[in-house]
Amino acid sequence: MIVVTGGAGFIGSALVHALNRRGHTDIDIVDIEDHPEKKNNLASLKFSRLVSPDTFLEQVRDGSLQGVDALFHLGACSSTTETDVDFLNRNNFQFTQHLAQYCLGRNIRFIYASSAATYGDGCQGYSDDVAYLTTLTPLNPYGQSKQDFDLWAQREGVLDQMVGLKYFNVFGPNEYHKEDMRSMVLKGYEQIRDTGKIRLFKSYREEYGDGQQVRDFIYVQDAVAMTLFFLDHPEVNGLFNVGTGQARCWNDLAASLFSALNREPKIEYIEMPDSIRDQYQYHTCAEIDKIRNAGYDRPILSLEDAVNDYVNFYLIPGKHLVS
Repeated sequence: MIVVTGGAGFIGSALVHALNRRGHTDIDIVDIEDHPEKKNNLASLKFSRLVSPDTFLEQVRDGSLQGVDALFHLGACSSTTETDVDFLNRNNFQFTQHLAQYCLGRNIRFIYASSAATYGDGCQGYSDDVAYLTTLTPLNPYGQSKQDFDLWAQREGVLDQMVGLKYFNVFGPNEYHKEDMRSMVLKGYEQIRDTGKIRLFKSYREEYGDGQQVRDFIYVQDAVAMTLFFLDHPEVNGLFNVGTGQARCWNDLAASLFSALNREPKIEYIEMPDSIRDQYQYHTCAEIDKIRNAGYDRPILSLEDAVNDYVNFYLIPGKHLVS
């Protein structure tokens, strides 16, 4: 049996979809249908049962959970604006701790979501070499909660017995429920559809023009393929970046959207809210030599090809991931 926490969410539902395509249906999804779009995400998936996180944690603690071969822990509070540190500690750190200890004690493959938010403003670089782990300074409590678990696993000497994945800017089908945390690809598509233009934040640093702030944008299908690499290669462990290794600016993303929609670009630059200005990342780019050297050799879609696929095969038809 395979367990996927967060399996009704964005990357989680895409992962279950990919497992189904491989013939896996004995899957426990740990999640709650707290949004109508999560129910839609689950509609076409094949799995054994849907269990709430609280019930699942009880089964982990009392030892009644049996027959697990692999556990993908993708469920977490992923809001970069969440300020309740105690909530993040319980939900992102302690919950992950319990699952890790359960898997380590039973020789179960444990693959969990860390985050690129652990890199903070990027001044220490974006290397997934654990030698640099203690130098990282996240910009928000969410990133810190992810960093706390990575550091705990390193201190306990178990990081080389599991896999932590630092997802960069993932976008694609099944993110519709994420509200403000949806990708700018989806938000931008809706803006262009409804108003004919896209709105991007102005820059407040001289070295970056408006819309020239950069991110490592990765399509969810590529993120899932990288994730499944570690199921196929249980001999590979540690922390790994999940990204393209290419830094692309918001203007490039906007141009890709307009091109996919066969429209002329029209961009409006707007003020950035004061509440996020001090936490805003102007540059992110995954170093992916480590996963490449581990044996992952699949080509990664360009931003242009990925946006075109998302827009024309999912957003315009209004589809979720389906077989």
